[in-house]
Amino acid sequence: MDPISLRTPLALLLISLGAIAAAWWWLATPVSLPRAPIDPNAKLMCVSYAPFRGAQTPLSPTTHVAADQIAQDLEQLAKISDCVRTYSIENGLDQVPGIAAKVGLKVIQGIWLGGNRLKNLAQIAVAVRLTKEFPGTITSLVVGNEVLLRGEMTTADLAATIRSVKAQVAVPVTYADVWEYWLRNREVYDAVDFVTIHILPYWEDFPIRAKFASAHVDSIRRRMAVAFPGKEILIGETGWPSAGRMREGALPSRTNQARVVSEILDLAKRENFRVNLIEAYDQPWKRQLEGTVGGNWGLFDSVQRAVKYPPGIAISNYPYWKLQMGCGMALAILVFGVAWQTLRRRPWTPRLASWIAVALSATTSGILFGVAADKMFYESYGFGGWLGWGALLAAALASPLLAANALMSGRALPTFLELLGPREMRTRSVLTVVLGLVLAVTTLIGAETALGFAFDPRYRDFPFASLTMAVVPFATLMLLNRPQAGVRPIAEAVFAGLLAVSALYTVFNEGSDNWQSLWTCAVYLLLAITLWQARAVQIPK
Repeated sequence: MDPISLRTPLALLLISLGAIAAAWWWLATPVSLPRAPIDPNAKLMCVSYAPFRGAQTPLSPTTHVAADQIAQDLEQLAKISDCVRTYSIENGLDQVPGIAAKVGLKVIQGIWLGGNRLKNLAQIAVAVRLTKEFPGTITSLVVGNEVLLRGEMTTADLAATIRSVKAQVAVPVTYADVWEYWLRNREVYDAVDFVTIHILPYWEDFPIRAKFASAHVDSIRRRMAVAFPGKEILIGETGWPSAGRMREGALPSRTNQARVVSEILDLAKRENFRVNLIEAYDQPWKRQLEGTVGGNWGLFDSVQRAVKYPPGIAISNYPYWKLQMGCGMALAILVFGVAWQTLRRRPWTPRLASWIAVALSATTSGILFGVAADKMFYESYGFGGWLGWGALLAAALASPLLAANALMSGRALPTFLELLGPREMRTRSVLTVVLGLVLAVTTLIGAETALGFAFDPRYRDFPFASLTMAVVPFATLMLLNRPQAGVRPIAEAVFAGLLAVSALYTVFNEGSDNWQSLWTCAVYLLLAITLWQARAVQIPK
């Protein structure tokens, strides 16, 4: 290439790198709060505690957490809280009151109730015994947690159980459930000593944005005080997730979690009411039931047991943004490098549009690589989750590189027939085969996730970052190097229709406030258009 022809790609590369740097500077903008969520000079009133780490799960009856592990946690929690709330006495949790007594923590002891009466009686017997053994530590009993919400007990049975427990202990007794279920089952009010309500703005039927979360908590608390006068109202669960999918305008993120927790604590201090935050540590096992968002409500991470928001340090959604930005820039340079290397092997003067397409792919990939890697780390759960999200990220990394080579070679995006069709239609180009395989992986994962959002969307994460990285290069390649003759292959047409219909339904179902949904659906539609434009050469009969 002569020096003049190098000016355009060099200029586009510099623009691409500048855009990547600017985007990451904006994404990583830290947030400073007037009150730190964790302030050693102002301990939390109480925080929900579950001891499970790694693969430990209460869903397995064989799980038993060792006393040493619980002791490590409670020693740490005693520095930032006056109290812990538990939900059960199983899996080693019956050891909590004794250990809490040694480190100076109070305990709101939970009794897990369900549809098994014998198991309920066993839970109650152990909790009553612990209350008598540690009268200075256990301050109250929570008889049942959201058992009415789950529909596992009737109101009458629950009220009778609460009265039975009250007759056996000297501490206050309560029941905990989502606030609406208290309004629907007022009979429970007469049985308890105080009312314990759960207010989770993210999980409301009409999700609340983070900036309105504390005001929503206050509004519900006041409403419940009017509905149930004469008894104290404890907010037994409130908080915000730090990772996971959006619900309408409610966005899980590190900064939003810190903001919501900080504002609710300020509100509780001003209005002088008790509040228990959910929860102390992230609980990976909850992801099996509630997706990514379920495992990320903790103030501490689950692995390192490190506080997410050290006091005095500004909070960012991407604390490792410099590394992520650097990796994105390296990927963009590599995409341009592939294009240049392709031209060196096949000297010709490509169209300006081809270089613009390379720049667009490089910039998009460079900005989103760090976001996609971050999402894969937090959203992959189990072997299947890591395999699926890892395959999509691998396709997202390969797509701009292979598309840059194809753009500069003048090759078109291959059809599935060139990979899997009759022998005489299959391509013999290794790079074309690899490009086709990457397209196939992207299409299959895109279709699987799109169908998931159509039929079972509640706990699914939106793969907008990796999917965009993969689809944009395919779309530019199809636009510029599209075959002019041939017939539309059936496979591409079917996938295009499936993606388009699923995207339109998802937009309707998720609402206009969910930008993760809108972005993902826009990429589904872009992939659908790309596949619809495919053409295969007919075989002469």
